[in-house]
Amino acid sequence: MVVKKTFRLTNEGIAELKHELESLIAERSEIAESIRTAREFGDLAENSEYQSARSAQERNESRISEIEHILQNVEVIKTPKGTAKVQLGSKVTLKGDDSRTKIFQIVGTVEADPLNGKISDESPIGQALLGKHENDQVEIKTPAETAIYKIVDIG
Repeated sequence: MVVKKTFRLTNEGIAELKHELESLIAERSEIAESIRTAREFGDLAENSEYQSARSAQERNESRISEIEHILQNVEVIKTPKGTAKVQLGSKVTLKGDDSRTKIFQIVGTVEADPLNGKISDESPIGQALLGKHENDQVEIKTPAETAIYKIVDIG
């Protein structure tokens, strides 16, 4: 029995992937032109321009296939409304002992982007936050530090 993997994404994440897919598909003609031009340089075995263009084509086609697979198996994360518990799709505002504020959105692994505050539900921070309520204390461990935060808002 084959288990179908679903990819959990927000509507914003789906839109970003569709935009990336459109860009990659548009690149196909440019890459094909690079290959055509490189072929004119002669012996393909020793033609670095040709090899480089073929590698670019392989990377592009691989990413197109990956995105198409994700989009065919997507489960939309609905932004929770009126819930007092952290769950997939929640935006969580944390306040530290030193009054530092951090805002995270809990998303699926495909959409995770920690530098932009999108934390995977499977990450240590995501795991620490899931199921918590407003005013709960949460311990967040990162490679740099372990800190205690208070959940001040769940949106």
